[in-house]
Amino acid sequence: MNEKKSFFRRRKGMLILMAVVLVILAVVILNLNSRREKTVKVTVEKVHKQDLTSSVSASGEVKPKKNINISAQVPGRIIKIGVVEGQEVKAGDFLLKLDSTQYEANADRDRNFIQAAMADLIQAEARQARDKSAYDRQKKLYEEQLISKDQLESVKLEYDVSRAQVNAIRFQIKQAEANLKSTLDNLNKTIFNAPIDGIITSLKVEEGETAIIGTMNNPGTVLMTLADLSIMEVEVQVDETDVVGVKLGQGADVRVDAYPDTVFKGKVTEIGSSALTKVTGSSTTQEAKDFKVVVTLENPAQRLKPGLSASADIITAKKNAVLAVPISSLVLRDKPAAAGDKPGAKKEEEGVYIVENSRVKFRSVEKGISGGMNMEIVSGLKENQEIVTGPYASLRELKDGILIRTEVKKETKTT
Repeated sequence: MNEKKSFFRRRKGMLILMAVVLVILAVVILNLNSRREKTVKVTVEKVHKQDLTSSVSASGEVKPKKNINISAQVPGRIIKIGVVEGQEVKAGDFLLKLDSTQYEANADRDRNFIQAAMADLIQAEARQARDKSAYDRQKKLYEEQLISKDQLESVKLEYDVSRAQVNAIRFQIKQAEANLKSTLDNLNKTIFNAPIDGIITSLKVEEGETAIIGTMNNPGTVLMTLADLSIMEVEVQVDETDVVGVKLGQGADVRVDAYPDTVFKGKVTEIGSSALTKVTGSSTTQEAKDFKVVVTLENPAQRLKPGLSASADIITAKKNAVLAVPISSLVLRDKPAAAGDKPGAKKEEEGVYIVENSRVKFRSVEKGISGGMNMEIVSGLKENQEIVTGPYASLRELKDGILIRTEVKKETKTT
């Protein structure tokens, strides 16, 4: 009996020993197989929630909201300038005067013509009254058959002529009064007063120069520029791919090259409805589909000057605590054909490679807004899932099921 127990004990020990050897052999074989299998070295990162701010960047220049170029509307020699460049003026202040001698003479001529025409009118009206009385008498005599019809018609003709002369003189007087009004308007245009409160930002003429009015093909003389610097704008050019996301009232951070350490706050107040055009010689060509966007600064500093170069980051969307992944982790690949698809038809899908048991698997995702170097993921991923973030060369080689060697990237929360 003891011999039988000893035999079973020895056999049980051998079985255990053989099981251990088999396990070791299996581990060795698996290790050898995994070493022979190709691996790809990648960087992985856990998906986490972030605050994202999507923005559109564009460059342009600072401009005042009210910027008036004062040009000559009548020709004349400049005889007096009452301001200097950089001077602050109020609405109605005297700016400049042209020589008005000719316009004053024309006004006197028109007044004298009106006076002479008024005298002629008095004479013509007297003749009309006399001829009317004569006609009335002759008409009564004709009705009593004391004169012939020819005599009546002769008197009536004289009355019609005198009445026509009165009307003609009245029309002449109206024309002369219109000429006088035009002359006085030209006379008033020889004196320039400030139309708004502002600052003389540019004075381009000197006393003694001749101001020339503009024509269809030639611009007139710009005497000076008056700007209201209390409301400043930044006019930028936004690409067609970005302008669709820009809306009125969106906030913007504006940086002026002359003040690199200062950020000015503003809001979008105007969006161009058509692409900007560029005039080359006599032809007009369309630029590379840029649209004008105007950002009005909320509290502009008095130190800002028109024409300064500036850039604006227009905030088009902002979300807090949303799942986001680095843009570099997104991969575009051909979508597997589904039942009912046309032969040869190719569809693409965008997604990321998630890591499961040291192997990768493609996961299609739905994107939201982008913020900096990150992209919001609306659906397709869960928080704390590991995804492949790079490098780019390795992402191109990846396919479902490939074994990877991971290099964990430090998590950095950026907006």
